[in-house]
This record gives sequence, C-alpha cells and structure tokens, in this order.
Amino acid sequence: MVQPMRTEAKEIGFKELYTPDEVKSELEKTGTTLVFVNSVCGCAAGKARPGLAAAIQWAKENNAMPDNMVTVFAGMEKDAVNETRKYFTGVAPSSPQMALLKDGKLIHMIQRHDIEGNDANTLANKIAGALKEYCTRVDA
Repeated sequence: MVQPMRTEAKEIGFKELYTPDEVKSELEKTGTTLVFVNSVCGCAAGKARPGLAAAIQWAKENNAMPDNMVTVFAGMEKDAVNETRKYFTGVAPSSPQMALLKDGKLIHMIQRHDIEGNDANTLANKIAGALKEYCTRVDA
C-alpha cells in the first residue's frame, strides 16, 4: 500500500533509509541534509510530496540544493524513524515532517501543522525559502 508513496519520494530525489545505522550514517554527514518523514496521510499526498517536488525543482534551477536528501516512512521502519527524530532536538514528532540539518544539527523544521493549513504551492515556497537561506551556492 505504501510503495507508491515511497516511489514518489524517491522520484523527487530522496534516498530511503530503513535502519538506525543508515540514519546515523546519513544524518551525520557534513553539509546540509533535507529529511522527509513520509506518511500515508492525505496532507502528505496532497501537500507534502507535491510541495517537496516543486521546491526541489526550484532548488535545482536556483543552485540551492541540499547536499543530501533522505526519507524515512512513519509507521513502517519504526526504529529508523525514532533514530531520525533524535536529530530533531526540541521538536515534537509529527508526520509528515521535514527537517533541514547542517552537519547533523537541526537548522529548520516544517511540522504537520505547518503543512495541513497550506496548499502544496505555499508549502513549496516555505521549503524553497529554507533551501534558499541555507543551501544557496555562489559560483566562484
């Protein structure tokens, strides 16, 4: 049932993580990492994944891509999700949820309540704003 939702995230460019060890390895990398806690809920389908797709397309066109993009699936690989949320210090768990980390430290978070009250385009603008602020590269 969740395979199409996993595939959608992978098509955007996210790498799926299934174990706590994979999470630690990826989230402790140097640079910026966009983390998507995927979900089966309607706001993930109608807002989060479409918003992410649009924001990532914008980031590709504007030299603002994060160094890494990873996803875990809420309700599926529970140990991997729990390990991921250890990096979201001071933030209550929600799904869907999007975090931007720099060198393994949380620098920006979008929670379910930020997603539910907006459409996909508004959410894309929020994500793109964070990518613009933290991931823009200036060509030398």
